[in-house]
Amino acid sequence: MRTVHRTCPICDAVCGLRLELADDDRVLSVRGDTEDPLSKGYICPKGASLGQIDEDPDRLSRPMIRTGDTWREVGWDEAFAAVERGLMGVVEAHGRQALASYFGNPTFHTMAGILYRGPLAQSLGTTNLFSASSIDQIPKHVASGLMFGSATAIGVPDLDRTDFLLVLGANPMESHGSLCAAPDFPGRLRALRRRGGRIVVVDPRRTRTAAIADDHLFVRPGTDALLLFALVRTLLVEGLTDVRVPVEGLARLREYAAAFTPDAVAPVCGIGAERIVALARELAAAPTAAVYTRMGTCTADFGTLTQWLVDVLNVLTGNLDRPGGVMFPKPATMEVPWGPRPFTMGRWHSRVRELPEALGELPLATLADEITTPGEGQVRALVTVAGNPVLSAPNGPRLGDALGGLDFMVSVDPYLNETTRHAHVILPPPRILQMPHYDLLLLTVTVRNYTRFSPPALPLEPGQVSEAEIMARLALIAAGQGADADPAQLEEMILGQILGGGVQIPGSPVEGQDVAALRAGLTGESGPELILDALLKCGPYGLSLDTLREHPHGMDLGPLLPRLAEVLHTEDARVRLAHPGLDAEIGRLGERLDRSAPDTVLIGRRQLRSNNSWLHNVRGLVGGSNQCTLHVHPDDVARLGLGEWAEVTSAAGELVVPVQATDSIMPGVVSLPHGWGHQGSSQRVAARHAGFNANALTDETVIDALSGNAVFNGVPVVVGPAAAPAGG
Repeated sequence: MRTVHRTCPICDAVCGLRLELADDDRVLSVRGDTEDPLSKGYICPKGASLGQIDEDPDRLSRPMIRTGDTWREVGWDEAFAAVERGLMGVVEAHGRQALASYFGNPTFHTMAGILYRGPLAQSLGTTNLFSASSIDQIPKHVASGLMFGSATAIGVPDLDRTDFLLVLGANPMESHGSLCAAPDFPGRLRALRRRGGRIVVVDPRRTRTAAIADDHLFVRPGTDALLLFALVRTLLVEGLTDVRVPVEGLARLREYAAAFTPDAVAPVCGIGAERIVALARELAAAPTAAVYTRMGTCTADFGTLTQWLVDVLNVLTGNLDRPGGVMFPKPATMEVPWGPRPFTMGRWHSRVRELPEALGELPLATLADEITTPGEGQVRALVTVAGNPVLSAPNGPRLGDALGGLDFMVSVDPYLNETTRHAHVILPPPRILQMPHYDLLLLTVTVRNYTRFSPPALPLEPGQVSEAEIMARLALIAAGQGADADPAQLEEMILGQILGGGVQIPGSPVEGQDVAALRAGLTGESGPELILDALLKCGPYGLSLDTLREHPHGMDLGPLLPRLAEVLHTEDARVRLAHPGLDAEIGRLGERLDRSAPDTVLIGRRQLRSNNSWLHNVRGLVGGSNQCTLHVHPDDVARLGLGEWAEVTSAAGELVVPVQATDSIMPGVVSLPHGWGHQGSSQRVAARHAGFNANALTDETVIDALSGNAVFNGVPVVVGPAAAPAGG
């Protein structure tokens, strides 16, 4: 038996793990790493299941090629040759705009995924680029771009020092945080209360987070922006502001907020006017405070406006870039810009619905349109990496039908699932423990500055191909260099760009040094490790991969410090409290005050033992509370005459689902968790716990107007009694 240490790659919490491996490389146990300075031994059920996930017998180990409905295993050379024929055949017949790509959430949880997705997208030579960002967090990036001039200026709540935490549309007791990497988020919340702090949760459900809070306010889905504007107006009218950072647009903000009085907002959002005023006063009076929001508001109407208003509140109360407030972490790696600076969007638009680009991507909500609508530029070939959009995209069944009509599709994925079954070639990456790991994205949003590297725990098998080589060879094929091109040339190009940029950054540890000498001094066993070494050596702490190897439990780089000036990229170096790009959306929000709400709306639901659809194939993570049921308030059960099953109908489709009555959800709202719907899946455990695809009900034509993000929460539905389906 031997012990290895590793960062958990499953969710955003970056917990340190201690694994015991048998002589035959089986995982015998997974525990929290008590010596990790950030997670300090914390572990959740998902992390404890890492061995089962890694050893899942349904994972693909060799490339697969489909002919008709028949799949066969092939060698890597044959697979890449098939990819070259498929992609280049489409390019030769229809041009590069006929290509598209989709990158799923797990690409941010592997080194090769995040390091090579950009070069692969560029090599395709198309503007038809899609990712999980537009069904998740892109409203936050757009709001940050509008306010700070940088889409990556993401502030995180300083959980360990704040006195007051206002949480909207987030359930970190179960999600463990999102765009806020905080191992043992539950413990940090309990510690906040033990030191005399307060937590207020605003959510349509009494979540586990709401249950431990000092106060929980039920809110009508999709009305968070109204509530936040009423808080802003109260602060401004009552003179409760304490602005401590350079700002512009304060007068315009007053004009924006004028119509959103607590009295006007209260009937729409469902929170009383007096409670809204009291909440604004509590927020202003707290010695330090932080407002935090995530998926519940990002995936709702007015998602971008809501994210913007969250940081407006943090600015107005004097809590932006302040200990105990909302702060900007300083990662160990060199900062690589994501999107233009100062921020801009709409540099191109989608062909069919003319939706604007944001951060180099188009909204996933329109991918099916691009595939099914004839004409010049119609998408005929698709590359997917680590994603299952048939389950995760709005109106997933329609997208699934569209994928079936592609001329060619290749997927980098370890599973034959609801999406990859439409592919012509599947290229499976190695097991998790066979890959090095470093959280390049998540370590930019930690609640304390921290870094940790995990070398591979297991070697690649003879003839097995690394994820980095898969991605590099795909990029080179897409660039027209052929299936036999040496992937090392792409790695050298990436290294040249990093080192060339690093030596030109004022104050960089490598400023003015020779690029060739720096390249010669890099260490690493693979392309991703060499790239990481370069990013660390060009980073603000002057670390190296060798240094991280000497600290297998991770390194504490200190508490968050004020650094707004470093992340601010507006033309005048001021935080924008107003922006012309918001005017139309604020006007549309004002119209919401006079519009009647639907009788019943649908929202999603996060579950402790679930994250992405592939976790449903782990026996220890399904069953119990982790089931696909429709949460309905008992009053609605009686009002609608529901029994054990209900038919839920929306503009996009209908489902018959099992009913679970619970007073944890507000009347007029029903909830169905995402990521389910594995009927007929080749993943055997998932097929036995199939559940229902909630995105058969979400409408791809309804999106957040500013960012193009899909709207999964606040979906109007009609709910009625139904008989159990056959086999139900």
